[in-house]
Amino acid sequence: MKVAPVQAAEALDQSLSPECRVPGSKLYTLAKLNAVKAALKEKRPIRVLSIGSSSAGLGTGSSYPVKLENALESALPDVQIEVEARSLPGEVASGAGERLRTIVAEVEPDLVVWQVGTNDALARVDIDTFAEALDESVKWVMSHDIDIVLIDPVFTASLAQDDYYNRMVGIVQEVARREAVPLVHRYAAMRFLSTRGNDEAHMLGRQFRLNDLGLRCMAEHATRAITLSLLQSDPVKPDPNAVPDRTGTATRPAPGREAAPVGGGN
Repeated sequence: MKVAPVQAAEALDQSLSPECRVPGSKLYTLAKLNAVKAALKEKRPIRVLSIGSSSAGLGTGSSYPVKLENALESALPDVQIEVEARSLPGEVASGAGERLRTIVAEVEPDLVVWQVGTNDALARVDIDTFAEALDESVKWVMSHDIDIVLIDPVFTASLAQDDYYNRMVGIVQEVARREAVPLVHRYAAMRFLSTRGNDEAHMLGRQFRLNDLGLRCMAEHATRAITLSLLQSDPVKPDPNAVPDRTGTATRPAPGREAAPVGGGN
C-alpha cells in the first residue's frame, strides 16, 4: 500500500512575539498599498485611521490603537506614524460605513485599518446587507486614493461550527480578494493559536472582546500584513515600442522607432 508523504508543518513567522506566532498562510493576504508608499516617498507622517470594536475607548497605553502605533513605528523605523481611532462599541458595518465619509474628511488618512464582521455576526445582520455595506465602503475608500486593510472576525470555539458566523468570515475574505486589499486573517490566526496548548481564553475576554494579549497580537499581525504589503512590487509596464525576439521577449525597438542616440538631434 502506498502511503502519502507527511507534509512538513509550515514555519511560524519569527518576526512576531513568541505568543503571537502563526504561519504566514494563517496570518495575512497581501496586496499593494499605494497611498502609504506615496507617503513614505514624500517622507511625511503616515496617517492611519483605525475603526472597529477594538478601536473604541481610547486613553491608555494598553489600548489597541496605541499598540498598533507602537508596532508600526517599530517595524518602520524613522517613519512617523499617527494612528487615529474612531469607533463605537457594537457598531456594525453599515453604521461604520455611513460615518466613514465624515471621519475620512476630518482625519485625511493614508490608510484605514478596519476590524469588521464580529459585531455584525453577533447581531445576526442579514448576510447580503453586510456584504453590500462592506463592499461599498471599501470601494469608496479606495476611490479617494486611500489604502485599506481589513481584519476579519475573532475566533471563538463556541461559534466555530456556526454556519452563519463562518459565512460572515468568508464575506470579509471575499471582499478583500475581489477588491485586492490586504487582509489580516484574525479568525484563522486565533484558531491556530488556540490549538497550541492554549484555549481561546488567553486572547479573548468577555463579550467577544480581545484581552491585552489578544490586542497586542492583533496589532502585530496587522503590522506584519502592512509592512509585507509595502514590499509588493508594481507590475512592469511593457515598452509599447518594443517587438518580441524569437523567445517572445521584447528587447529592441520596433522598426522605424529606433531610439534616438544619446545627445541626439533636435
